[in-house]
Amino acid sequence: MPPVVPPFLVGLIVAPLAKRLLKPLVRGVVKTSVGIAMEVKKAAHEAGENIHDLAAEVAADMVAAQIVAGDGHRGADGAPANGEKGAPANGEKDETAVRPESETRAPKIRATAGVGAGKVH
Repeated sequence: MPPVVPPFLVGLIVAPLAKRLLKPLVRGVVKTSVGIAMEVKKAAHEAGENIHDLAAEVAADMVAAQIVAGDGHRGADGAPANGEKGAPANGEKDETAVRPESETRAPKIRATAGVGAGKVH
């Protein structure tokens, strides 16, 4: 009959060897995983900034187009043309008539990003 080696004796010999071999391997896997996660987070943040910038540019272009379209409907003397509404009814004050064209108000633009708007990292 062959000699029987109790399993706990095998464990006493194998455990330190496994620790020495597996610890660097597991450490490398964890380090790589954390590095990848950080790169993905950085890429997502940059993509969000690019989308935010693109949305702001489109909003500015739309406002500029509205301003140009609004100026194109005035006559040579600045009076409304083509059947546009003239003076306001009931003696109300028309703000665009009081202000020179260079001082007319443009609509306020609030560029908002999705999740995490206003967060500084």
